[in-house]
Order: sequence, then C-alpha cells, then structure tokens
Amino acid sequence: MSELTQLERLQIPRQEMPTQDPMERGRNFDEVALGFTKQLAIQEASRCLQCERPHCIEGCPVGVLIPQFIKALREERMADAVRLMKVKNGLPAICGRVCPQETQCEAQCVLGKKGRPVAIGRLERFVGDYELKGRTCPLEPAPLTGKKVAIVGSGPAGLTCAVDVGRAGHKAVIYESLHTPGGVLIYGIPEFRLPKGVVRGEIEYAMECLGIEIRTDHIIGRTLTLKELLEEYDAVFVGSGAGLPSFLRIPGINYSGVMSANEFLTRVNLMKGYLFPDYDTPVKVGKMVAVVGAGNVAMDSARCSLRLQKLHAQETGEEPGEVHIVYRRSAAEVPARAEEVHHAQEEGVIFDFLTNPVEIMGDEKGNVCGMRCIRMELGEPDESGRRRPIPIPGSEFEMDVDTVIMALGTSPNPLVFIDAEELERSKRGTVVAKDRVTGRTTMERVWAGGDVVTGAATVVSAMGAGKRAAADINSYLENGGEW
Repeated sequence: MSELTQLERLQIPRQEMPTQDPMERGRNFDEVALGFTKQLAIQEASRCLQCERPHCIEGCPVGVLIPQFIKALREERMADAVRLMKVKNGLPAICGRVCPQETQCEAQCVLGKKGRPVAIGRLERFVGDYELKGRTCPLEPAPLTGKKVAIVGSGPAGLTCAVDVGRAGHKAVIYESLHTPGGVLIYGIPEFRLPKGVVRGEIEYAMECLGIEIRTDHIIGRTLTLKELLEEYDAVFVGSGAGLPSFLRIPGINYSGVMSANEFLTRVNLMKGYLFPDYDTPVKVGKMVAVVGAGNVAMDSARCSLRLQKLHAQETGEEPGEVHIVYRRSAAEVPARAEEVHHAQEEGVIFDFLTNPVEIMGDEKGNVCGMRCIRMELGEPDESGRRRPIPIPGSEFEMDVDTVIMALGTSPNPLVFIDAEELERSKRGTVVAKDRVTGRTTMERVWAGGDVVTGAATVVSAMGAGKRAAADINSYLENGGEW
C-alpha cells in the first residue's frame, strides 16, 4: 500500500474504543473498554503525522518513543513496536488503560490543536496486550554486576524502578506488604478498568525476563526496617505509595456503614468481595450509597457500589438502589478523568455537585441512616487554582443514605519510617526528596518516588519517578558516586 499524504491522514477520523453496553456492564466486573482490533489500531496509527519535533513525547512522564512505536505499529512491525515501547515503558498494557493520556501525551498532539488527537493511550494498550499474548522478552538485561537493590513496594513506582535497575544488571528485590504484588494496581483499581490478569502478566515479564525477585508479606518497618535493608543492599528505593486514608472531621464518622475508599476497594479488588457466594470476605453496600469526593478513586468506588447493588438485586429479586457522588465543587472542577465520569454517568451514578457533608447520622444500633449536607457556592480561586467552595448559610438538607464511602485522598503509612530518623518527611507525612528529579532522600543510599513523595497522584507520574530514581541508582552504583 502506498504511503498516505499528510492531507489524507488528516481526513481519517479518530477511531472509537469499543465498549460493553452500559446496561450490561453495570451487572458485571468485566472490563468496560474492549480494546482496539488490529484493523482499528492500524487505522488510528495511520493518523499520526510523524512530526519532526514530537511534542507528544514531552507530555509523557516516562518519555515513551511515541512516533516510533506508532510508525512500527501501522507498518505491522509488531516486534519492533513492542521493543520501541519497552525502551521507556515496562508496563504498557497497564498505562494504556489507566494513564490520563488526555492531559499528558495526547494534550500535546498536533492533531489536537484543531481536531481530535491521536489515541496514543489506546495504541499503547494494543501494543502492550500484543506483547502479553506473545510473552516475548524484547529487552535483555545487561551482565550481572553483583550489586543489589531493595525496592519497597510493588506498585507502579517500585515495579518501574525494579525493571530499570534489573535491565542494568543489578539484582532487584521487591518487598511487598500484601500477599499479592502490584500495589495500587491490584488493590485500588477495579477489574472493569484494569484486569488483574494484565497486571500479573506485566509483573511476570519483570520476573522472568529480568530476574526480579518479589517477597510478599514483608512489612517494612515491622518485618524489616530501612536500616536493616541497607545492611544487605547497596541501595534502597522506597515506593510504598500513600495508603493511609483521609476522613472528614464531622460528627458521626465512626458509625457502621462509613468506610474509606481504600478499605472498600481493597475488599472488592484484592479480596474479590463482590463474589459473595464463593468468597469468605464479602463486601456489600446498602440501598443508598454516598461517595464523598470526585477523583478517580471516587469514580471507582461509585461504579463498584453500583455493580454490587445490581448483583445483590439479581440474587434477591429486589430493586437496586442509588449511588451518589457528593462533591463540594462544580462539574467543571471534577479531578477525575473525563472518560471515567462519562462511564459513571452512563451506568447510572447520580452526581450531587456543590454539596458538602456536615454530619453523618446514625440509628440506635449505630448504623448510618442519613447524612446532613450543606449547599456550596464557588468563590475566588484557592492555592490549587480552583475556585474555593463556600457554604451557603441556611441551605442544610438531609440525604437518605445507609452507606458512606470517603474518597478524599491519602497519605503514606508511617510504619515504613520506623527506625529511619534520618529520613526527612513533610507535615503531610510524605518523604522529602532533597533532589526532586532523582528522588534522593536525606537518608544515605535511600531513594524515594511516587505517591510516598508527592501524595496521591497518577500511575504514570509514579512510574516516571521510579524511572528517574533507577537511572540515578544505576549511575551511583556503576560510578561509585558520592551521596
């Protein structure tokens, strides 16, 4: 087939992602986005203009070679597409599903200036899924150096750091507190958005191709301390995330039926709590659920709640209830990805904007039976750049709810830092990186990156931090650099 002209490429419409029907997917935990077929992927890849200065790469926190892998894909050189992808990104099947491409690489795409950008994330997912099916090892590790690096946490920051350290020939050993590796990728993101088989496949690649070892059920700060790790390893990377939930300081927060999004999603995702006939750790929600917050975690919690209601109704013959997102700002300030908000609305989640809880009410048995809220209005922008929500006097009202899920952000678990006095931390409990680029901390031979440094952020930003830290660790170990 002859090469298309730039004009012909501009005339190709952006290919839409096939998805499950909203009515059907609300009753299951199967993946919502079904992925591109090969034909759709090649058609979408054909839209790329192969810019001389590809701004899309500038928008990617890990610097994926975007035009190169897309060119290989559209020419059906799949082995090259995988190899080019994995030069920078060891977890493409994951990133293609959960990264906010619309505000990163795709936001910089030239086509997006006057139309719709190339669907880079969906093409990344296609290449990642292709590689998982083929189980190839496109990048071989360097010869073993004899150096050892301990990685605390097996989430996106830890996995990425381990992959890049392993490629350099150093022995990487990951310590994970839970019984299953993957961190937030496993316990935090629902199956319908990120299938756990995909996460396991990416982790198996790291273990099989690069010799990375993962030790589960190891709580750093309890099983071992950072100082004890430094006795055995040449360097330590802390990528333990931010798993300590935040709650509103309002009356009634301790009633039965109030839970954090972390607890709820962990029980649903890691413990398979939605399979209540078959598992010993069921999780159920009431007929009227309020999810407080409007980030991606809130969307995940609301969509899981809705599915649990419908599965329960299917078993009992009862009518399913309602799930509300309660958010103190307007729709314009919602921090969640637009795609996740759209899917939640399609599935029937109700959005209550400019609404803030002031009290959770309980019955005589201590169970949630309602939530008192107040209407808000937007004032001047605050330090985040968003307009500050201000309570409207006299606008209080009650919501009839029996389950409240708090999705209001997280902070690092302080257990990790026991016996690590040299490691400086902020007032929020996050690790202070004395070099924000490399992740070097105030504790010698200890690096940190991801949510443990920044607070809750995106998967790909955590991966970027893990990649930059790995580059500095490799340089330090290879060149005998000073701290």
